Amino acid sequence: MKQFSISRLTRNFALTLFALALTVFILGPLVWLAIRAFATTRTYPNLLPDGWTFHWWDVVFKDASMQSAILNSLVISPVVVAVSAIICLPAAYAFSRFTFFGRKTFLVLLFSVNSFPKMGLFAAMASMFYTFNLMGTFVGVVIVQILGTVIFMTWIPAAAFSSVSPSLEEAARDAGASKLGVFFSVTLRMALPGILVALVMSFLAAFDEAQGTYLVGAPTFFTMPTAMYSMVQNYPPQVSAVFSILLSIPSVVLMLAARKHIMGGQLAEGFQIR
Repeated sequence: MKQFSISRLTRNFALTLFALALTVFILGPLVWLAIRAFATTRTYPNLLPDGWTFHWWDVVFKDASMQSAILNSLVISPVVVAVSAIICLPAAYAFSRFTFFGRKTFLVLLFSVNSFPKMGLFAAMASMFYTFNLMGTFVGVVIVQILGTVIFMTWIPAAAFSSVSPSLEEAARDAGASKLGVFFSVTLRMALPGILVALVMSFLAAFDEAQGTYLVGAPTFFTMPTAMYSMVQNYPPQVSAVFSILLSIPSVVLMLAARKHIMGGQLAEGFQIR
């Protein structure tokens, strides 16, 4: 019994250390950014700044280029999610409900888009974009960002649709509901949590996309991630810290809003299509 208690205490101690290390690993950079965002200056090797100020926040919100980058991100990302949903949700339903030639191959090809570095793909697309005059355009940026949302907007909703039992749809039809009524009242309603997770993950993928957006959009369209490139080089570190915090706010808010469905397994289930 004593040996069991010691082993249990050792295990609990190890788990506590792991949890603390994980907390520091996740929250440490955010705390450091928060300190830098309000710091006047910092003298090495002091961890805390020499003084505190809101000046750097004022710099960010009064800079026209940064305002434009924030506005572009808040406009482009929802458009990307909406277009991606229009394109991918019907495809997700087809993958879920129908068996056709090449189904698994198409699913693997969709997944493979994110399985290798995208810079080569973006460079190859650039020549096509030049041909169709899409470089430096809103449409070009939207197309590039959609590439990062396809996997989330197809795989996760397809799994969500598959989780809806056909017997429930048949019961609704027997009760007199039309096919469209069954889809909206039963299938879509039950698959909605998975679709919500797909929307959140797609928004974050679009909002954080930098390489393709910079290649296609610059110098006309800068989003928050692409603006970070020039900010790190041309502004004090405190300004970059402020902008990094602003960049992380949508991610944190959306992940907290969808945490019930993400922690409930909807995200993991999206990658288990058979």
